[in-house]
Amino acid sequence: MKLVELKQEFLMEEARPFDSCHASTLVRLDNGDILCAYFAGTWEHAPDTAIWMSRRTKEGWQPPRKLADVKDIPMWNPVLFDFGNGTIRLFFKVGREIPIWQTWYMDSYDGGNTFTELKELVPGDESGGRGPVKNKPIRLKDGTVLAPASAESETCWEAFTDISSDGGRTWEKSAPVPMRRVVLSATGTVNTQLIHRPYDRHMIFGKGIIQPTLWEDEKGVHMLCRSTSSRIYRSDSADGGRSWSLAYDTGLPNNNSGIDLAQKPDGTLVLAYNPRDNYPGLYKGARTPLSIAVSTDGGESFDRVCDLETEAGSFAYPSMIADKDGTLYVVYTWNRERIRFASFRLE
Repeated sequence: MKLVELKQEFLMEEARPFDSCHASTLVRLDNGDILCAYFAGTWEHAPDTAIWMSRRTKEGWQPPRKLADVKDIPMWNPVLFDFGNGTIRLFFKVGREIPIWQTWYMDSYDGGNTFTELKELVPGDESGGRGPVKNKPIRLKDGTVLAPASAESETCWEAFTDISSDGGRTWEKSAPVPMRRVVLSATGTVNTQLIHRPYDRHMIFGKGIIQPTLWEDEKGVHMLCRSTSSRIYRSDSADGGRSWSLAYDTGLPNNNSGIDLAQKPDGTLVLAYNPRDNYPGLYKGARTPLSIAVSTDGGESFDRVCDLETEAGSFAYPSMIADKDGTLYVVYTWNRERIRFASFRLE
C-alpha cells in the first residue's frame, strides 16, 4: 500500500497574531469545509495562551480567529468532535499546571460559525481533566461516545476513557488502564537490574502512558498510547471501554510525543507518529520525522508507508480523520510556529 495524491499546506501565513501554536485538531463538515482548532500564544504554558480556530473552504484557509480565552490562565489541547446531530463540540483544557487541568467545552450548531458560552465538562472535577485529552472521541456501534483520556501527576501517567451514553451530557470515567512500570529511584535513575531482565512486553519504563487514540472492531475497543518507554503501547477492552487489559508494547518506536490514528471505512488503520526512540537517559526524543503507517490486521502490525516531514526540526502532535470516501486528512505542529495540513489517499 502506498500514499498517493499528497497535498500539504500551511493554515496561516508567516505573519500571524501569535508567536507559537500547537496541539491541533480537525473535523470535516458536510459542506466540505474543514475546521481546525489549536492553542496559541507566546508559548505553551504562557498565561496568554488561548484557543484559536481556522476554517478551510474551497478558496483555502481563512485567517485565524480566537475562540476562547481565560484571562491569565493557560489553555491547552483542543479537541473537535461532530456528534452527528448538528452539534460540533470543542473540548479543551484550562489550568496553570497539567495535574490540575479542568476540561471545558463549547458547542456550535451552525458549522463552527458561532459557539456557546464556555462550560465545564464535569462540574467541579479537579482530577486533571476529563473527556478527550488530545485525540478525538469515537462513537461505538451501540451509539455510546467514548473519549480517549489521561491524567498526569509528577510521578505517574495513566490512560482511561470517558464514556457518554446520552449524547455528551454526562460522562462516566472508566477504570485506568493497568500498567506494569519500572519506578524511578529517588535520584531519578532507572533500576538497571529491571532494564536488563528478559524482555517483557508489558514493562513500561518511567511514568507511564497518556493520550490514547481509539478504534472499534469486531473484537472490541482498542487504544494506542504514547509512553515514556520509547514505544507505542496498546490496551484492549471487551466491555465498551469500561475496563482495559494490561498495557503492552506494540514494538512501534515513539519519542514520547503525540500520535493519532484514523480508521478507514474498510477497516484499515492509519497511524501518524514520530518513529523515533527517546534520547539516551531521557523520556523524550527528536520530533522528526513525522510518518504514516498502515495496518490491515486490526493493529497487530503496522507498515510504515511514508514520511510527511523529514527535515531537522519539530513536526509533531498529528490529528487525523478519515473521510467516507477514504481520503485522510491530517494537521500537525510545524516547529511550534505554524500548523500544517495534509490530505492523501492510500492505494
